[in-house]
Amino acid sequence: MESVAELAGVSRATASRVVNGGAGVRASLREKVERAVEELGYVPNLAARTLVTRRNRAVAVVVAEPESRLFSDPFFAQHLRGISRELSSADNQMVLLLIEDQADYERVGSYLAGGHVDGALLFSLHHSDPLPGMARRVGLPFVIGGRPGWPGAETDRELVYVDSDNRGGARLAVQHLRSIGRTRIATVTGPLDQTSSLDRLDGYRDLLPDGDADLIAEGDFTADGGGRAMAELLARRPDLDAVFAASDAMASGALRVLRDAGRRVPEDVAVVGFDDVEQIAAWTEPPLTTVRQDIEEMGRLMARLLLRRLSGSAEAPARPGPTSVITPTRLVVRGSA
Repeated sequence: MESVAELAGVSRATASRVVNGGAGVRASLREKVERAVEELGYVPNLAARTLVTRRNRAVAVVVAEPESRLFSDPFFAQHLRGISRELSSADNQMVLLLIEDQADYERVGSYLAGGHVDGALLFSLHHSDPLPGMARRVGLPFVIGGRPGWPGAETDRELVYVDSDNRGGARLAVQHLRSIGRTRIATVTGPLDQTSSLDRLDGYRDLLPDGDADLIAEGDFTADGGGRAMAELLARRPDLDAVFAASDAMASGALRVLRDAGRRVPEDVAVVGFDDVEQIAAWTEPPLTTVRQDIEEMGRLMARLLLRRLSGSAEAPARPGPTSVITPTRLVVRGSA
């Protein structure tokens, strides 16, 4: 830093402000410092910076899913892309941690407690997941992806989460199916230990309050799970004429099973998914009608809210309850319904 300041002809304090992104430096001086940095090939000593600022400029992204699902489901790729772009723009690194099984909680908990990261983004949590409690015990700021559903979460002012309008999106799907004359509408839910699945099921039930329980089957947000649930529904109710699948991946599995069973889509059975993941929805046969949520933007919002908490600019809500950001959903009509 002394060499940068000397070459630029400025004080060490001015050089430091420029290198560390500080304000209050005239454009002409900033330009001189930046030229000196480039000429000298100066790279800040991150270990020394951490000692001074007490910040690692690193954020843990903890996904409560096995790697087989993370790397095969494009939903996660879009979510992580949004997180990564937002963190990178603020010169922060993303550290990805996965929960494969129960034994991984101890490993991840030790890492979070070890002072390696400034905060954590937690998503794809299942019912009573211990991750939020682990982060809270070690004083690590965190933001959750998805509405927290454990007892007491609805009045916890310290919680911050980002989600989409899952319930409203499900209502859009069922409204569309009813508008095209379908009367025996089934649904393939996600895992019912996740709030996104419960909210989408609630949206389905909002419009079909007296629906037949045989028209509801639980999946697991995978194509194989959607296929198994679709086969179960056909065995129970071969007269069904529509299905709302709570994810595009499950909808793709449902389409495969319907095709194998000789059912034409949409002539015999109309299908609507949820997510609008381009790698799936635009490439199914026929192309998938689906509910669009902005997955990448949700990742960006999660990272943005955490960075605000780390900078001390986040404010507690004026009334009891978590701080939540709910992104809108909309229906994208294609060939399957």
